[in-house]
Amino acid sequence: MTSHDGKAVPLHLADESAPAGEAPETGTPDRDPDHELLVSEGSDGERIDAFLARQLRNISRNQLKKLIVDRRVLVNRQAVKPGYETRAADSISIWLEIEPRTTVLVPQGMDLGILYEDADILVVNKPPGLVVHPGAGHREGTLVHGLLAHCPRLASQGAPLRPGIVHRLDQGTSGAMVVAKSDGAYLDLIDQFKTHRVRKEYLALVYGSIRDKQGEIRTGMDRHPGDRKKMAVVQGRGREAISRWKMEKDWGEVSLVQVVIETGRTHQIRVHMSHLHHPIVGDSTYGGGQRRAQAVRSKALQEIILQVQRPMLHSSRLGFLHPSDKTPLQFCAPLPDDFSRLLDSISRLFDR
Repeated sequence: MTSHDGKAVPLHLADESAPAGEAPETGTPDRDPDHELLVSEGSDGERIDAFLARQLRNISRNQLKKLIVDRRVLVNRQAVKPGYETRAADSISIWLEIEPRTTVLVPQGMDLGILYEDADILVVNKPPGLVVHPGAGHREGTLVHGLLAHCPRLASQGAPLRPGIVHRLDQGTSGAMVVAKSDGAYLDLIDQFKTHRVRKEYLALVYGSIRDKQGEIRTGMDRHPGDRKKMAVVQGRGREAISRWKMEKDWGEVSLVQVVIETGRTHQIRVHMSHLHHPIVGDSTYGGGQRRAQAVRSKALQEIILQVQRPMLHSSRLGFLHPSDKTPLQFCAPLPDDFSRLLDSISRLFDR
């Protein structure tokens, strides 16, 4: 793929027809699912309500049918009917309870950091601290609110409070994100993410010096058994998570690494780097917070990184095929000011 110059190119609209058999919208929860399942080849062709009844034995089949009808079960991020037949590699998300939530999105103007836009897609450089879509504790001021102020028409597929959102970045993570403006673009991009055809490259500042200057980590990943808000590496279960890293700069007690993820699990890079005993600087959830900073031997470096208030993780490059004409696109997102200043400070300290 070659880098795109960011200029808009006139394109024909993609097919915007809804997928056959889609269930009516009744409101999907605006939080992470309670269960996430992956259909194996042995369960191919099974009715989804029967499949879920085998997996979730503490919930009756009638209750599961109601969850499906109420759009609290999504298959590959799409609502289905109880008679839907599962396919190998289907990704199923289940919400058992619905929290009270806002049903109307009021557009709010904000600087979106637009890298590219045409009739089908919008690529932005998300700033750190910005939540992607409404959820518990974040009813307004999200990226979605800003997108609607800039572009009233976004893809209507997926969850009602997430128009156009085909992937997301954590609140503290910055960088390149693609948003679907048309329904056809949404469905195509979802498929590209599902089939691992999207190039997702990140920069991360981590603690320590990784022994191998490049490598791959491939694990199972699932909800943390003791904290539902966290993810964890698990053995023999969960969903496969694959990350590849390459050392960019080694300063000894901290290192800058490039990480390319083949899969896109929740908190994947943060969990994997922590599992490798090199947590991301500023990531208090996964071992890279203030306590780790205070253990740094260099007092000058310690003083610098104690000022960090978020995980130093940035989606630096995003590549995919345009959903309309299949043109290879690649976008580079400049580092945010706080990340850039931090690297400059560390460089001045050690690169003399």
